Amino acid sequence: MRLLGVLGGMGWSATAEYYRRLNEGVDARLGGLHGARVLIHSVDFQPVDDAENAGDWDGMARILVEGAQSLQAGGADGILLAANTMHAVADQISEALDVPFFNIAEATARSVGESRQRTVGLVATATTMAHDFYTRPFQERGIEVILPLEEERPEVDRMIYEELVHGIIKDTSRKAFRQVMQGMADRGAEGIVLAGTEIGLLLEEDDSPVPLHDTTTIHVEQALDWMLADD
Repeated sequence: MRLLGVLGGMGWSATAEYYRRLNEGVDARLGGLHGARVLIHSVDFQPVDDAENAGDWDGMARILVEGAQSLQAGGADGILLAANTMHAVADQISEALDVPFFNIAEATARSVGESRQRTVGLVATATTMAHDFYTRPFQERGIEVILPLEEERPEVDRMIYEELVHGIIKDTSRKAFRQVMQGMADRGAEGIVLAGTEIGLLLEEDDSPVPLHDTTTIHVEQALDWMLADD
């Protein structure tokens, strides 16, 4: 089994979910007492968030490249970044490594393409919704991406950063997400991409009027396929 490096801490609840799902996946595939070979570098999220809010992408990249390189130095055979928004600097991270880097946006766009859906809704942080680093892989595959209404986006961002990142689950937030997803479905979305690694902690398939694409699940499955592949 290959050793996977997980660059996490953005926030810790998502990193814990990655660790749980990776181990459950290995257990399901191999049985016995097998567990995932995982090396985790968990960053202090505050400086990363400060850089994001300042639009300091170089500053964010420096922190994350350092973390990714420490995983490589520790023996990781491949690396994933356990956060959607921070893929704004995915290219810089990938270019700084000599091992494979698993891009969550690319993996999700490929998975959506395989579902044959041509229009999907995207719920994510304000940064992810405001830039094309996440939607570009979808557009390259001819998939249209619908965003929440302009007036809905600040509340979606708030629920992610003030609640889900801290592991806080509220029924009122679940109801708010349901309304946002229903609105996107009404505007033509055939599926909804949960482009926040913590959103899957709050929502289940029954919460959406159309199929959900949980990016954490997709990312983990890609990593498991690679970790357990025959050389």
